[in-house]
Amino acid sequence: MVTEQQVLDALRKVEDPEVHRSIVELDMVKRVDIQGSHVNVEILLTVAGCPLRNKIDQDVRAALAAVPGVESYDVVIGTMNEEERSRFAAKVRAGQADPLQIAGQPEIPALLREDAKTVFIAVASGKGGVGKSTTTANLAVALSRLGYRVGVIDADIYGFSLPNIFNLGDKRPTLVDKMIMPVQQDGIKIMSMGFFVHENNPVVWRGPMLGKMLRNFFTEAFWGDLDVMLLDLPPGTGDVALDVHSLLPKSKEIIVTTPQSNATEVAARAGTMAIRTNHEIIGVIENMSYFEVNGEKHYIFGQGGGEKLACELNTELLGQIPLTVATASGSGIFADGSEQARVFEKIAQNVAVKADIKMTATSGA
Repeated sequence: MVTEQQVLDALRKVEDPEVHRSIVELDMVKRVDIQGSHVNVEILLTVAGCPLRNKIDQDVRAALAAVPGVESYDVVIGTMNEEERSRFAAKVRAGQADPLQIAGQPEIPALLREDAKTVFIAVASGKGGVGKSTTTANLAVALSRLGYRVGVIDADIYGFSLPNIFNLGDKRPTLVDKMIMPVQQDGIKIMSMGFFVHENNPVVWRGPMLGKMLRNFFTEAFWGDLDVMLLDLPPGTGDVALDVHSLLPKSKEIIVTTPQSNATEVAARAGTMAIRTNHEIIGVIENMSYFEVNGEKHYIFGQGGGEKLACELNTELLGQIPLTVATASGSGIFADGSEQARVFEKIAQNVAVKADIKMTATSGA
């Protein structure tokens, strides 16, 4: 005879894909009814349009199918009411609580604590138009394909582009009892100013407001356990870059440039800023390095810029990204197996070693 405890034990192995905690622990299992060898369960999601609904449904069905004695089952997916969402959020926050937090002081976001394992890497460039954001996105994808848990913050508040590069369409973060769940794409958690701007309206803010928005991406969003967080900085050495260096004193940095001398000269300023603020430069990525036709490489923007910049900043050239013909798919992510994706895979492997990124026990699961 199948028991409720057997069913709950099986469902305990099913995790919420955003929070990475058991759906039983999070009180997402509302009802378990057993009639002989047939089981009915009701699972509650935080919102009706939960983007991970299918994943949770599949995992629940697989767990039920593995219970000895269960011959058939039905899974009903429901939505939490406000009180249930509040309890859910409280459990999530409790799991992130800092045991060393001093009473009366503002809570320190989990990612920013001294004992946090997440490695922060800011991706910078001296000027716009060098492919910094595309490089950030594809590096995130490459790290994710290697099995790391990856988060990305589009810190280019004025010139946000990651939602388009990831081809997110109308996807938006989920709000659960004042807690923001970042958008997920292929396992990567993403936050961008672009999610909060209506119809591509310009952002007209002064420096302090930019810093507050950036800090909110850490304090208001639930990131869970990340191995690495990439930050796509705006071009240059302005307020946001300074805020990042202040907020994340241990963050490392990657400089993106093209082979052209004017691009590398301006990129050197971003590198110099990192050095002056005691942030380690992992290396330089040279984008638009060459265009290959019939096995022959054409260096239409010149050669040696990335290598020269790396030498000037006393770091290494992590890789050279070839030019490619743009597709109409709307995504700026290179297809797995493409020449560009292979280059990014090698870069990601090198970055993981140089930045000492540790893979959590459940990464890639």
